[in-house]
Amino acid sequence: MSDTLLEVKGLATEFKHGKKNWISAVSDVSFEVRPGEIVGLVGESGCGKSVTSLSVMRLHRKDTTRISGDIIFEGKHLLELSDRDMQAIRGNEISMIFQEPMSALDPIMRIGDQLAEALTLHTDLSKKEVHERSVEVLRQVGIPEPEMTLRNYPHELSGGMCQRVMIAMAMSCEPRLLIADEPTTALDVTIQAQILALMEKIRRENNTGILLITHDLGVVAETCSRVIVMYAGHVVEEAPVDELFKHPQHPYTQGLIASVPRLGERLRRLPSIPGSVPDLAAMPDGCRFAPRCRYAQERCRCNDPVLHEVSPDHTSACLLSEQEREEVAHA
Repeated sequence: MSDTLLEVKGLATEFKHGKKNWISAVSDVSFEVRPGEIVGLVGESGCGKSVTSLSVMRLHRKDTTRISGDIIFEGKHLLELSDRDMQAIRGNEISMIFQEPMSALDPIMRIGDQLAEALTLHTDLSKKEVHERSVEVLRQVGIPEPEMTLRNYPHELSGGMCQRVMIAMAMSCEPRLLIADEPTTALDVTIQAQILALMEKIRRENNTGILLITHDLGVVAETCSRVIVMYAGHVVEEAPVDELFKHPQHPYTQGLIASVPRLGERLRRLPSIPGSVPDLAAMPDGCRFAPRCRYAQERCRCNDPVLHEVSPDHTSACLLSEQEREEVAHA
């Protein structure tokens, strides 16, 4: 069996725009997730990270979405599966932690009923065994009084507790792949650290592959082994985490890293990337980052860059070499 858990090749996702038009949200996205590793998928809001994850899970509406390319999970081509077969995988072999736990949890169902739903659907456990498993997973994610929590409604729990419940729900069927979409957003730093430690524990003990979607480079540096950087629906750089932070090659990645405040530095105005992510319906010609890039040349505005290897296991999609960018910077 291949050591690749999830392989995404040439993924393209389009959304219906008006009666006849379609706009591209994600284009030619390719990456892998191996068992027991955490892969970071990073970029600003609107770069296509969540669209990519929902495409892998096949959670987009069929009537307004077109998905093409290959999504291969343990040898199974997910885009070719029937809805019934995909439902058997979703929540069982592949689970997802959604960005807003208070929105993802059903407000009128007790926590115990929501945990039992997935276990009843995907396992042959008895009612008693479902209850015991629910208590066990809540205890595993650090909830101090799991029996009481099962009787609670979501609004009776804090944001951090709700996020732990979401992780418990995702891990209840012991999935091989976990997709975590901004799992620490809106949590205070203490709870963030606990959630990240919990994800690392899940990875280590269960050999679970994790696709971590975030815009927080501090989280990426602390947890991930490899990083995929997305911009405007494209992958613009991929590298091992240490290599990416030490030698970022794409100007967008360089801008993201430069804008992160560092402990111990004198108070200064942080650099920022000018402009914003382009609208899906009005993508620029050539390199999509060119309108915001300080190195952009005329050929950048005419030619669409492709990923190429800049060093072993490190790819970047910039038309200019490192030397050319240095020449522009010093001109």
